[in-house]
Amino acid sequence: MDNAPTDEAVASGRRVLFDVDGTLIDAVDNQRRVWRTWAGRHGLDPDEVYRVALRTRPLETFARVAPDRDPHECLAALHELEDEDVRSGVYGAFAGAAELLSALPPGSWGLVTSNYEHRVRGRFARTGLPLPRVLVDAAAVAEGKPSPVPYLLAAERFGALPQDCLVVEDAPSGVLSGLRAGMTVWGVNAPVAVDGVHRHFTSLEEAGPEILAFVTGVS
Repeated sequence: MDNAPTDEAVASGRRVLFDVDGTLIDAVDNQRRVWRTWAGRHGLDPDEVYRVALRTRPLETFARVAPDRDPHECLAALHELEDEDVRSGVYGAFAGAAELLSALPPGSWGLVTSNYEHRVRGRFARTGLPLPRVLVDAAAVAEGKPSPVPYLLAAERFGALPQDCLVVEDAPSGVLSGLRAGMTVWGVNAPVAVDGVHRHFTSLEEAGPEILAFVTGVS
């Protein structure tokens, strides 16, 4: 990839909005381990808990798998495990992530995550990925994915129109969020395309040249 970004690319108004976990950072094993540990502490079936957690947000997961427990205590315990994972867990960036983010023009890309900013910063520091100016996390919005709110907020922070934004996602909830925001949505890191994506790539590395071309207009 060409590592010489141009001012014209940013001036074009096109922006790329990346999901984090599963898109840039390979955290599947970490998420599974955190949920299994949480389930074990609460005497629950770890496989069932993780199956539910994959499809729902934490508070919804607790309501399904532990309806008799205090959801705030459940969430506090989960956050403690996730913070510890940031400090001691083993994970890495997907192939091509560092090269792509370094090649994109400064100010042309941002992050939209259902995680929290301090964890994203910790993971990016440990994997050597650069951080962008725009980062929309779970604390920034009242409605998370699949609501369009997170991606619309990112576009607003850029001063960009939704139709000029490309969303790069790996999960159905994130894809739906981007589609509802009126953005172009490409799927990565999955063998089969998620319903609704405009383009599908089996890996982030495969998608990299096309993402860069979207921003710069140079193929």
